Amino acid sequence: MWFRREQKNRRLNRGHVLDVKLRSSQVHTTRVRLVSLALAVTFGTVFGLYLFWRSGEWALDHFVYENPEFAIQSVDVQTDGVISPEQLHRWSGVKVGNNLLALDLTTVKRNLELVSTIESVSVERVLPCTLRLSVTERNPIAQVNVPHADASGKIEVTVFQFDVNGFVMQPVDPRERVMPLSEVGEQLPVIVGVNVYELQPGRRVDSQQAQAALQLIAAFEESPMAGLADLRRIDVSSPEVLIATMEQGSEITFGLKNFDQQLRRWREVYDLGVQMNKAIASLDLSVPNNIPARWMEAVTIPASVPKFTQPTHIRRKNV
Repeated sequence: MWFRREQKNRRLNRGHVLDVKLRSSQVHTTRVRLVSLALAVTFGTVFGLYLFWRSGEWALDHFVYENPEFAIQSVDVQTDGVISPEQLHRWSGVKVGNNLLALDLTTVKRNLELVSTIESVSVERVLPCTLRLSVTERNPIAQVNVPHADASGKIEVTVFQFDVNGFVMQPVDPRERVMPLSEVGEQLPVIVGVNVYELQPGRRVDSQQAQAALQLIAAFEESPMAGLADLRRIDVSSPEVLIATMEQGSEITFGLKNFDQQLRRWREVYDLGVQMNKAIASLDLSVPNNIPARWMEAVTIPASVPKFTQPTHIRRKNV
């Protein structure tokens, strides 16, 4: 009896095992089908997006970036300074025939602003075939002469210029100017005593004395002494004063602040000298309570050379 029950129980267990195996096989088949369907949908979506992207890229190249209707035919250069439009065009790196819409305006702007004499640049597309460049140049108001020896041992002088904000510039090559330097009559005051390691073209000189000298030059041009004296040299080697030398031979000492007030005091002393038929040999305006002065006879003063003003205007030319 016990043996027969044992055989019956085994047959029942075998049926349950077959039923479980059948259900597991169906679940596995369903999972495989779902995974295959998901992969097919994913692949189809990715492939469709790829085809759409490639089609759009082809259409953009064909109808825009390779369209001869948008080829650059002229470069309109506008500048407020002395650099020739042709030279500005060359520095921009833009070639006639390049596609106007494919042109990287940021690169064009950077190419020009890397030139130390250029302050800012505006780049504009004028459809269908014109590129417009608007250039603002830095106006030099002073210079520094740095002597050095060349390979043969001969002494040469490298000239750096400053604008009113203290940015260092390399002088514009005469071949790159609209007019020769001799026609402009450019005579800049020379600053001496500047640290030569600060003279990096395109960068701003930060020393207090150099900045004060530039402020003095700007204030002098608007002062009552403008036209009565010619500022030729400013020594900034002293930490507390500026020593300015005039073309007429006078030596004027300035403090580092309140230039308008000091220049008015200079004019008062100048007028007093005219009344006495005397000329200023030296004058210390850095002293607040009095004005130490030394006089010389007016007949010994060299004749003043007329000062030329650099013309500033906007020129427009298609290149």
